[in-house]
Amino acid sequence: MSDDSRTPEHPTPDRRSWLERLSQAFSGEPRNREELVEVLREAQDDGLIAPDTLKMMEGAIGVSEKTVADVMVPRAQMVVLPVDARFVDLMKAVVESGHSRFPVHGEDRDEILGILLAKDLLRGVVADGGPASIRELLRPAVLIPESKRLNVLLKEFRLSRNHMAIVVDEYGGVSGLVTIEDVLEEIVGEIDDEHDDANPTAQIAAQNDGQFVVDALTPIADFNERFNADFPDDEYDTVGGLVTDAIGHLPESGEELAMGRFHFRIARADARRVKALIVSVQAED
Repeated sequence: MSDDSRTPEHPTPDRRSWLERLSQAFSGEPRNREELVEVLREAQDDGLIAPDTLKMMEGAIGVSEKTVADVMVPRAQMVVLPVDARFVDLMKAVVESGHSRFPVHGEDRDEILGILLAKDLLRGVVADGGPASIRELLRPAVLIPESKRLNVLLKEFRLSRNHMAIVVDEYGGVSGLVTIEDVLEEIVGEIDDEHDDANPTAQIAAQNDGQFVVDALTPIADFNERFNADFPDDEYDTVGGLVTDAIGHLPESGEELAMGRFHFRIARADARRVKALIVSVQAED
């Protein structure tokens, strides 16, 4: 009788090898993340983990290495509401933006008084034709530093049942906001529109017609270097933030803006941020 033990109940040496290594990665002395990811990739190569599953596992591991500053919506792209705005203007902003939560500020955008939920505003309308002041509808705002780790923030979101936090810099000024969706996208990935024309691997991609597709998160310094431009980067770090501020509101796809010898057209935007721009450049004199 054969004593071959490689039956379905007994994995082959190769299969047992990676299982043992995976077990070791989770027990005993801690291993580095690079080694853990390599083991998971070997499992995917062996057909034991689907590519999409591997991507989510890598994303889950990666959130512990990233901070809020890596994923937040920059200040220039935030949709905020002034506390003393007319009720009709508030309703218009809520409808146009498509958001469900809005930071509300006082005299300036660094004075965040609370978070207004669209459903609370609508309940006020149904109840008595509109509240005397939206102050009574505000919920407490959660303030967090740019340096907070995403895995810690995700746990706090789950425990507190908050979906949004205001990000502040070292001086106490508002630098952006982050939502639970922003964190989850780092794990499951972003769902791109089927008509996206931007190259996700390049921040500035030349097109056959002489125009350029520019990722909105391209640093202004990189844009200036590429096109010999001199846009300031002391207030905003990204091209998207610069253009959003110049337009004066969170723009929609198709909106256009001319700045010097550059013509910007919003190629892609969602309800929270600009994602890509089409840029035309005039020749220098």
